[in-house]
Order: sequence, then structure tokens, then C-alpha cells
Amino acid sequence: MSSHLKDTFKHKGKRKILIAELVEMGIKDQAILDAFNEVPRHFFLDLAFDEQAYTNMAFQIGSGQTISHPFTVAFQTQLLDLHKAEKVLEIGTGSGFQTCILCKLGVRVYTIERHHDLHDKARRMLTFLNLNARMNFGDGYKGMPSHAPFDKILVTCGAPEIPEELLKQLKIGGLMVIPVGEGKEQKMLRIKKIAEDDVDIEEFGTFKFVPMLERTVK
Repeated sequence: MSSHLKDTFKHKGKRKILIAELVEMGIKDQAILDAFNEVPRHFFLDLAFDEQAYTNMAFQIGSGQTISHPFTVAFQTQLLDLHKAEKVLEIGTGSGFQTCILCKLGVRVYTIERHHDLHDKARRMLTFLNLNARMNFGDGYKGMPSHAPFDKILVTCGAPEIPEELLKQLKIGGLMVIPVGEGKEQKMLRIKKIAEDDVDIEEFGTFKFVPMLERTVK
């Protein structure tokens, strides 16, 4: 991990401003705000973006993927209604920023990424930050059946429809938060599994995510 990763007073000050902005936008869960304060977002971006790391923007992270807006990360996390020691499956590790936020909330994180370079980079970053998650390289549509069932499932890429395989891996009473839509925009859905063949679906506005892709690539 690069020696240029420094968390300065300036960075910490910018994080405080970002957190105040998240509160203004409706993020009320103090544990999530604390996690945002503890995870330096600029570590997950190219040095060229250092100045903008704490603005409410998404950035390219390679392999055609992005690191989501801070608000989107916080909003999805808040919808999950997490409790300590819950087992959480994240589809789309990406930069690893969302993974680190989940780790800071004291849940057991299982995360899957289909781009090998992003998977490796995120693994190194979690090690650097001394955080633990079960990290897998593979197809997000398949989930991690060998570790199911999960209390919560978080999908961080736009799916054309709700993946059946992931629903199967959600425990009864569990929640899945997923952006669903065919085009450039998706509806943020929170799905509660009522029974093996019954779900309750709530909708929480429109977002833009990179698409969820099926085949594994190098």
C-alpha cells in the first residue's frame, strides 16, 4: 500500500463538512456518520482527486467502475437497518469504501467483486486499514451460497431485475437493498423477505449506478 496515504488535519476537516452535509440530506444514523468519519475516503481515490474526495461526487476507480457518491453509500447503509454481528453480503466490492463502512458498523461482511484488479486493490486497502471482510472474486449474481443465509444483502450496482439467486440467500425476515432498473437510472428498492416465496418491496427514489454484469472478467 502506497506510503502517500496520509490522513491530515485538512482531510479530517473536510470529512466533518461532508458529514454535516449528509445530516442535512437526511442521514440520521450516528453509527454511520461515525463510520464516515473513521474511513478516509481519499485513500480510495487517485491522488489527482485528493481535493475532491470529500465532495458529494462519484469518481472513476478503473475497470469502468465508480466509487459511489458518499450520500448514496450512507443512504443504502441506512436503509439496511444494520445491527452488530449481523451477516451482510455486499455485491460489488468496488473500491472497498462501502465494505469498510460496513466493517466499522460491526457487522460480519462477505463481499464479492467481478473485476480482479478491483478485488485485489480493495483487499490491500482493507488490510492497510486493519479491517476484516470475507472477500470473494466472482459473479455477484450468484452471491455466496456456501455462506448463506444472510441477514442483509447490499447490492451496489444497478440490476435489471431482482436476482432470484440472491433472494434465496436472504434469510426470512432479512432485508436486501438494491438499485433496480434497465436504463441509466434505477429505483432504490428495499426488499423484506416475508417467507420463501413472499417479499415486501419499498421504493426509495431514483439513483444512478453502473450496471451489474454477469460474466466474470479479469
